[in-house]
Amino acid sequence: SKEYLAGAKELDSIALQAPEWYAEQRIDLVTDALVVDLDPAAGTVALSDGRQLSGDKIILATGGHSRWPDFERVVRELLDRPPAGEGIPRSTTGIHTLRSAEDADALRHVLCSRARLLVAGAGLIGAEVASTARKLGCEVVLVDPADPPIAVAVGTRVAAWLHSLHAVHGVETVTATVEKLESTRAGVVAHIAGETDPRTFDAVLLAVGMVPDTALAKAAGLEVDNGVLVDDRQVTSHPNVLAVGDCARRRGHRRAEHWEAALHDGQRAAATILGVDAGAETAPWFWTDRYDLHVEVVGEMPEPDAEHEDVVRGTLGEPPFAVFTLRGERVIGAVAVDDPNACLLYTSDAADEEDS
Repeated sequence: SKEYLAGAKELDSIALQAPEWYAEQRIDLVTDALVVDLDPAAGTVALSDGRQLSGDKIILATGGHSRWPDFERVVRELLDRPPAGEGIPRSTTGIHTLRSAEDADALRHVLCSRARLLVAGAGLIGAEVASTARKLGCEVVLVDPADPPIAVAVGTRVAAWLHSLHAVHGVETVTATVEKLESTRAGVVAHIAGETDPRTFDAVLLAVGMVPDTALAKAAGLEVDNGVLVDDRQVTSHPNVLAVGDCARRRGHRRAEHWEAALHDGQRAAATILGVDAGAETAPWFWTDRYDLHVEVVGEMPEPDAEHEDVVRGTLGEPPFAVFTLRGERVIGAVAVDDPNACLLYTSDAADEEDS
């Protein structure tokens, strides 16, 4: 996705599947209509073109939408148009989100040499876009109230070092929030908390998270709480309906928003429908790339305390290196920078699930 945003790859080369794959798998792919109604008891869905489809099981994989902060209202009133995703032409407003290929097309159109870009949110997407934009010669300001960002995922020490890379590569970082945006003929005027004078940018990226798309589930009477609630088999509050991916949240768990979680959701849902064992779960794993560095994270990285300690392999801040978090004698998490073998996942049939 980073290479696509930079113009180094085309969409066909990063498609999840080639178009002919669906026919080969006997999948009827419908791309020209929306699901507008779901009846769990009857096992039917109604499409926007008037058709009705039925099945023994229905899987919701509705994903989510980019989150818009509170100042969305200001933008809407200024332009007298609906919010992004419902009609605002981003090339007119200069305010972008990044969720779809269309979003990437609109954003990469403005990522040129000396373009002034404000990125609100320094999580994985915000940091990756900042890195890509700098490579393309943009002037980038990255704003986030967390200090440092993504510490909950990689630990404070690694997070602080990763965030410091922005300044090394010429990105200005500001620990604050964006309070207001105004789209003008001169560009997007941003009011940043703690600054007396507003700043003007050619484009703004809002990278402040996503909201699960639960509208269909709510209308159907399914239980929803920060996602469509499912059990460990991905079954919702109605036995005929399952949910997977960004729209779903397993009871007792945080909602995961990365591709590996969606992959495992799909595998569990398939196993449930087929009545087979889904297999033992592995620890959560994800990766991110920024400034030509490859970062992989597996498991949990709580802060060192009476129960947890960090062990560093190599020197923190001098890639390649890895940081492992231990609870007693058990490794419960690791983060590796340019050291991918540190985060290999495996399970052993001879071991107990707890020791896998």
